[in-house]
Amino acid sequence: MGTLLKNMLRFILLILVQVYVLDRIHLHYMVTPYIYFLFILWMPFEGNRAVQMMIAFALGFTLDGFRHHPGFHSAACVLVAYLRPFVVNLLISQQGAENNYQEPSAKSMGGFIPYLVYAGMLTLVHHGWLFFLEAMQFGDFWYFIVKTVFSTAITLLLIMIVELLFSRKQAFRTNTV
Repeated sequence: MGTLLKNMLRFILLILVQVYVLDRIHLHYMVTPYIYFLFILWMPFEGNRAVQMMIAFALGFTLDGFRHHPGFHSAACVLVAYLRPFVVNLLISQQGAENNYQEPSAKSMGGFIPYLVYAGMLTLVHHGWLFFLEAMQFGDFWYFIVKTVFSTAITLLLIMIVELLFSRKQAFRTNTV
């Protein structure tokens, strides 16, 4: 399957799962799992940052079309896409996996702990910004903190489950031509 087709299917599947399954889950209105932005986490290491940010905007804008908060998901996705290369550079040495693998995964990042840190940092950023924008409407600081922490924990658990269930095959690239 071609990379473009695979990514289009991921995009559509993650949006549909988010809209028709996860958006129906609200545990005491404090926990809302968001897994759709996993698409951004799985974007290739290589690539133009501006293009990746436009793709992230399209992902967020698509979800915003199903929600009553226009622009919230778009803003959170663009922020995650912008910060993602910085987080990858913090967690992987310059001679690391981004030269040998196509996209982030537990295998390409050297184990589940670095991948968990990568996914956790970006999940916290995504949820923090999304819920901050939402909390500004209501002006409730504690609602923002509690919802961010609990939703991040549940989303991170779902990301790890998805990573275990749907392992992505990645070939190790060598320096030979």
